[in-house]
Amino acid sequence: MKLLLSISLATLLVSASVQAGESAVPKDYPLKNCVISGEPLGSGGMLPFKMTHEGTDVWLCCKHCDKKFLKEPAKYVQQVKAAAAKK
Repeated sequence: MKLLLSISLATLLVSASVQAGESAVPKDYPLKNCVISGEPLGSGGMLPFKMTHEGTDVWLCCKHCDKKFLKEPAKYVQQVKAAAAKK
């Protein structure tokens, strides 16, 4: 019974940390969608993932997009800068 309670509590804590992580994208970040996939940041239960290139943060919908980002980081940084310039 104690083991079951411990597992339930651990699951609840992990769930709460995932929900808190979804709001990790700064409110002033100019994009709502991932520059790689086009998916909303933090969608599908995935945590948004931050990459930084030459001082500019680029938020991705999840860690799985990092490989594509690393192939052409300047391209994605430019998209963030363009969106920020429009605001």
